[in-house]
Amino acid sequence: MTDTPERPDPTAGAAEWATWRERVDLDGYDERWAKMAERGENPHGEVDFVVRYSPASVLDAGCGTGRVGIELARRGLDVVGVDLDPDLLDRARAKAPELRWELASLAGLDLGRTFDVVVLAGNVIGFVAPEERADAVAGAAAHVAPGGRLISGCQLRTGWPTIDDHDAWCAAAGLVLEDRFATWDGDPLGPSPDYSVAVHLRPTA
Repeated sequence: MTDTPERPDPTAGAAEWATWRERVDLDGYDERWAKMAERGENPHGEVDFVVRYSPASVLDAGCGTGRVGIELARRGLDVVGVDLDPDLLDRARAKAPELRWELASLAGLDLGRTFDVVVLAGNVIGFVAPEERADAVAGAAAHVAPGGRLISGCQLRTGWPTIDDHDAWCAAAGLVLEDRFATWDGDPLGPSPDYSVAVHLRPTA
């Protein structure tokens, strides 16, 4: 008889993520986006932002239950989703079993290919354990093709990565800042932002 391998604990070492998982109802989390659409609101701001860059392929890094990746695929893009949380990935796979969903940490990630865009939507790096954030950005950046982009959205709050932190991690990974906004709608950053959407480019030469 073969023992069933233990499912990894995605909250180990990441205190804020553990807190979020304890308080959130995953059914309610998924329903939130459906209710937005029912009210006539747009639940796909991140997707709209990404497709402005006309990518053919996207890595949804920290994909969660698959909302962003599934919508990108619906619009005809080649999509792979990666997340460290097996419960969230189970939901993504159930909704879109035809897509590739990988259970992995961004730190040290190696999928053996690159993408036109790697998107970190939904505070991904903020929820990574502080000592692993630089490595997580490096792992995501390693999958950006020459001429491609790393697009990251994250709240600017106490204890989370600052704009300077993120820029430094991207620079160390060979990326250069192309643009920054305050929202996924492309609003300008302003003097006192509480959210940043950063676009970093991998030069072709």
